[in-house]
Amino acid sequence: MPAPAAPPTRDHPGFPAVRGRLPAVLLMTGSCLPVLGAVLLAPVLPRMQDHFEGVTGSAALVPLVLTVPALSLALLAPFAGVVVDRLGRKRLLVAATVLYALFGTVPLWLDSLHGILLSRVLVGVAEAAIMTACTTLIGDYYSGRVRDRYLALQTMCASASATLFFVLGGALGAAGWRAPFWLYAVGLLLAPVMARALPNPTTAGLGVSTDSGPGPRPFPVRRMAGLCLLTVFGAVVFYTVPVEMSYLLDDLDVDSTGVIGAVTAVASAATVLGSLVFTRLTGDPRRRLPVLLLPCAAGFLVMGVADGLPLLIAGAVLNCFGTGLLLPSLLTLAMSRLEYADRGRGIGLWTAAFFLGEFVCPLVLLGGKGALGSLASAVALLGFATLTVSAVLLPLARRTAVPLPRQVPEQR
Repeated sequence: MPAPAAPPTRDHPGFPAVRGRLPAVLLMTGSCLPVLGAVLLAPVLPRMQDHFEGVTGSAALVPLVLTVPALSLALLAPFAGVVVDRLGRKRLLVAATVLYALFGTVPLWLDSLHGILLSRVLVGVAEAAIMTACTTLIGDYYSGRVRDRYLALQTMCASASATLFFVLGGALGAAGWRAPFWLYAVGLLLAPVMARALPNPTTAGLGVSTDSGPGPRPFPVRRMAGLCLLTVFGAVVFYTVPVEMSYLLDDLDVDSTGVIGAVTAVASAATVLGSLVFTRLTGDPRRRLPVLLLPCAAGFLVMGVADGLPLLIAGAVLNCFGTGLLLPSLLTLAMSRLEYADRGRGIGLWTAAFFLGEFVCPLVLLGGKGALGSLASAVALLGFATLTVSAVLLPLARRTAVPLPRQVPEQR
């Protein structure tokens, strides 16, 4: 029986100038910067609220200081992707890291709540460029299983750093609500190292043909549309436990900050474990998605019926283990669908979809709580919705397989 023809590939043999671990370390560190913006200020919001209590609307505006960068990132990441493809990945990453530090530290000297909110919007602009450029460069520098492992490591670093930044924010907050903003200055330390240590990818260095034929080559909208929609849903699944766990614990009459912190840390560890397991998986990522949604759904269902702390923790761990598998799978699938020339725009769209899911996650659960009467019931309903999505994806995964990349030498 003749061997089947090799499927078309969008992969490349890796960028030959990448040597050592430093570029990967820098890209992982850069990928954590938006996480810093998402959780760092959470412990000091009550102190900010007290400081600005005389400002009209402060009860609504102060929480936006924490969440508005994520909304800004979700709205602007596609535009950042366009800039990445046109101006270059490395140049944008270095510039955005400097701006991240400048905009992030502005609240140290402002005493206007509206001015601080504007600076947070600009932080989100910088985060959109950083996240898009870092993920795109991972796709440029590495290939095959090595690239998949680094994409999983990106998830692991984000999950672990969220806990670390929350603790740092609380510790610095003891010196005043402004103190955590000093951590944004880390961008001024990272930017020059990135400028010196990161290779500048080119189509020639990657062995990618620049001949696009007559006229501009259209962006693969259809290939990305369904995946981006699925990513919005996946982000809601991913963020439900981190965002809602303290409220679920409160419903069980658990209000100890120590217990809340410990449960959050255990859940984050489960996400990291799931990402580690992902690095051992092989085969078509699309065929895996329906299966990877099952532990996420099962965890939600257990949390929804939990009548005590042990069962709630068990459900959260099961769910977070599944999300640790799910997120790098979605990102790997997105990367496999993109040519070099489209990678910035494609990853920008994927990043926008993911952070849009983060933004709407509490709204989805709030709506479910209002309709069903309790947050636990809303989480259980999300579990049934996750099972439904898994069932819908199963026949699609069996019928259509994503072309697997050619086996190429791994770039370490």
